[in-house]
Amino acid sequence: MTDEITRRDFLRRAVVGGAAAIGIGELVAVRADMADAASSPTIAVASKRRPAELVRASVEALGGIGKFVKKGNRVVIKPNIGWARKAEQAATTNPEIVAEIVRLCKQAGARDIRVVDHAVDRPDALVLRMSGIEAAARKAGAQVSLASSPALYEKVSLPKGRALKSVSVIRDLRRADVFINVPIAKVHNTTGLTLGIKNMLGAVWDRGAFHRSSSLDQAIVDCAAEVRPHLVILDAIRILLTNGPKGPGRTADKGIVVAGTDQVAVDAYAATLFDRKAEQIGHLQRAHAAGLGEIDLRRVNVRHV
Repeated sequence: MTDEITRRDFLRRAVVGGAAAIGIGELVAVRADMADAASSPTIAVASKRRPAELVRASVEALGGIGKFVKKGNRVVIKPNIGWARKAEQAATTNPEIVAEIVRLCKQAGARDIRVVDHAVDRPDALVLRMSGIEAAARKAGAQVSLASSPALYEKVSLPKGRALKSVSVIRDLRRADVFINVPIAKVHNTTGLTLGIKNMLGAVWDRGAFHRSSSLDQAIVDCAAEVRPHLVILDAIRILLTNGPKGPGRTADKGIVVAGTDQVAVDAYAATLFDRKAEQIGHLQRAHAAGLGEIDLRRVNVRHV
């Protein structure tokens, strides 16, 4: 974190100081504070409920699913289904969370709901079955698949990319009206933590290109700048503390779901669940510097519900 005066703070102080000379400094200060609050991102942190109830509470705190999903929309939900692990091992997204998001989207009138990911483990059928996501999401009314062929991807240019200039992304995701990123919070042996932004590596075909680039952290940010979710719903019901991202490892029951539209702010809060500061995570620090979201939780409106 930095103590340097931001441009907003500088302008605010200048305006307040000048206004004080004509006797309206306090009024301007109040209005400036209101403007700061209005521009701060909001994240919702739901706890002390069952998984489905956590999802509903967090989304409601952001204005409800209707704020994001409209009647007739095509929705793509991207959880972490990368590993042949059971939900209790905290390497993949809790299936109850995914199923509840599907139900919310159906209630909002979505005409097509798809749950997709690109698994690391094989075979796909084993990964889908062990995670529990396939059965739960299909029962709730979604199509579920793992994008295991390059024909299911489309090339996306990264004009501002510093480590990568293009990436192939799951086509369904790119063509969706609404894209919801649903990561699980866990440690990662290379990036420190894998949360929402890092979860996007499961949406690309050639993950090796990220690791072969000049900087994995920068490549993650290059992709995140162009491939952005409309909503992030992060699973921190049970988090993986060791041997991530696949495990098995030591876990901790947090009983939390974090939702928001600012992917950096959501990840910054999730980092605290590991007793980490977001500034210690390379790709989060770079994402904030690139203007992708707020890393300083003092500037985030955190709603505990």
